Parts: sequence; C-alpha cells; structure tokens
Amino acid sequence: MMRQEYDQYTSEHHQVWELMYNEQIEILATRATKNYLEGIKTVQFIPNRIPRFTVVNEALKALTGWQVYAVPGIIDNKPFFELLAQKQFPATTWMRSLAQLKYIEEPDMFHDVFGHVPLLSEPYFAGFLNGLSQIALKYIDSPTAVELMARIYWYTVEFGLIKEDHQVKIYGAGILSSPGESVYSLGTEPQHFAFDLDRILETPYIKDKFQAQYFVAASYEQLYHSLPQLEERIKQAVESEIIIADGQKFNFDELLIKA
Repeated sequence: MMRQEYDQYTSEHHQVWELMYNEQIEILATRATKNYLEGIKTVQFIPNRIPRFTVVNEALKALTGWQVYAVPGIIDNKPFFELLAQKQFPATTWMRSLAQLKYIEEPDMFHDVFGHVPLLSEPYFAGFLNGLSQIALKYIDSPTAVELMARIYWYTVEFGLIKEDHQVKIYGAGILSSPGESVYSLGTEPQHFAFDLDRILETPYIKDKFQAQYFVAASYEQLYHSLPQLEERIKQAVESEIIIADGQKFNFDELLIKA
C-alpha cells in the first residue's frame, strides 16, 4: 500500500493548494451543493495546508466508512472499481507546481481530494458510488459495459448537478475543482437536463473542453435508488451483445430491438 509522504510536500506545494483552495471556495460559496460545503468542514480541510489523509480518513470512517487510498496517479478500471467497492477512494498524492497552476494533463491531488473527498461524507452519494462500482466489477470484461459505466460516472460523480432548494447546484468533482467550469456549468450556454438514466447512457461525453450538457439530479437519494435500473440496463446491453463505441450516441431501446 502506498503512503502519503506528507513531509515531501514543499512550501510551494502548500502555496499552490492555498491559492487554488481560496479561489475555489469563493466561487463555490453560492454554487456548490450544501453537502459538499459542509463536507469541507467535516473532513477538516484548511486553506493553507495540504490535507493529511490520516486526518481525513478518521473523519470519513465515522460517517460513511469511506477512506482515501493513496495511488501514484491514474489507475486501470478494474483496480479503480475494486477500491471503490471496498469504500476506498483512490487519490493521487502528487500536487502540481506553480508553473502548472492553470493547466495539468492528468488529475492531481487538488482534483482528487478537493473535488471528490468532501462529498464522501454524504451517505446516499457515498452509497451510490459504492453501488456503481460493484455493478462495474460484475461486467468489467465487457467493453460495452465499461463504456456505459464511464458515461454514468462522468455525468454524475465527475460532472453532475443537483436541485437544491429550488436552485441548481454543483456536486460533480470535475466541476468543483475547475474555476472555469464552476461558472460555465450554471450559466446559460450549456443545456441542463433532468437526471434520466437512459439518456445519460445514450450520451457520449467530452474530455477536452467544457460539457455541452449536464444532468440535474433531484436528490442524492435519486442517484442511489437508480442503481437497480442501472444494473438492469447494463445487463441488457451485455446479454444482447450490442456494441457501443466510445463517442457513439444511440437510442437504448432501438438498439436492443435490433439486437
């Protein structure tokens, strides 16, 4: 098991965390879901120091049983979902430099930890993530299932929006850790659709620019209670041997009929 070598972080690393933390907290104060903002306090994030995983884990374990699990960077699908199924969230320990402040090619600790970890304190969301990963593991050898699971993960865990007190708020980590997308996602340019499992599975996502559309959940309970339907759809797709390519838009029912 890899450890977070906390003493290896330099003053520059802590400075980067502080700059990004303060910028995002100001932006998210009126844009993020209240569960995320409360989670920031629960897991004891502070502006001027990179979080210690041991401190974060102590707080999370008491609430939802989740833990942050240190990894060197992006890991393969199977070990990724295996960790999530064990309520262990894989988070890289590397932190960008000042020179990389505005752009990095792969997620660093700010995305993994600042973006994802606070919401692991919300029981229904944490249950959704755990259940989603267990479904993924059942069908991990099916390219079609992996593509469909990637879409649901993308449009919820990474880029999800939620209705809260009659307003749309952010809960997806990819948005929460991005100053630009935090503003853009709630603006008038992208389309907002109500959470619809089939529509999400039918919709390819964009990796290299802001999303053209976002899906708005009614609640975290809705996400959690969508898991049986998700598993049924994945099962149907795998058993029908339909092929869904990366980037392919399709109609689920029409594709199943043809199969």
